[in-house]
Amino acid sequence: MRKPSLQQRLRAKNRSQSFIVAVTWYTEESWAQVKATATDPECFEASFPKWEATAVKARREFQRSGVRAIECQIAPEEFFDWCALNSQNNNSTSRAEFVSTKLTEALETKA
Repeated sequence: MRKPSLQQRLRAKNRSQSFIVAVTWYTEESWAQVKATATDPECFEASFPKWEATAVKARREFQRSGVRAIECQIAPEEFFDWCALNSQNNNSTSRAEFVSTKLTEALETKA
C-alpha cells in the first residue's frame, strides 16, 4: 500500500481543521444536577473530577487531530426546558443533541 504524499496529507489536515465539534461541558453543580435526573446515570463517570479529566483529555485529542472542539456548557434548567419542549428524556442522545443545537445557534449568531 502506497503512503500518501505530503501534499495529500496536508490537504487532509486542512479539511479536518474545518471541523467543529461541541463538547458537553459542566460545572460540578450542573454535572450533579444533570446526572441526578438522567435516565442513564451509568453513562456518567463516578465523580465530577473523573468526568472532568476525561472531558479535558477528549477535548485535547480533538484538538490534536485538527478538530476545533468548543466547550458547550449545559445549564440544567435550560436543558430540562429544552427536553420538555422537544419531548426528550435526559439521556446521552438528548445531551449531545442539545449541545449540538447550542453550538449551531452560536455559530449562526456569529455569521
